Amino acid sequence: MTREVKLNELTALLETATYPLSVATAREEFDDVRLVHADGTEPLAAVLDRIDDEQFESTDEAQSSIYNTIPVEGVGEPGQSEGEG
Repeated sequence: MTREVKLNELTALLETATYPLSVATAREEFDDVRLVHADGTEPLAAVLDRIDDEQFESTDEAQSSIYNTIPVEGVGEPGQSEGEG
């Protein structure tokens, strides 16, 4: 079953993992997650495929890398709630 996770729920999801966490392991752990953002949805695994890092040392690092990979349109306009479009 696919889980939908909004951007503002991403931290809670990433906190369920054990760090350091390789990007490959993150793809496996979160292969059932669709990331919901202002520009639509996409599999979290597809977002992770665009990340050049091999490993995340912390939740904050993972979240930062994911946010930097999402298209600007996906983050939405200033003042909008994350993940709601």
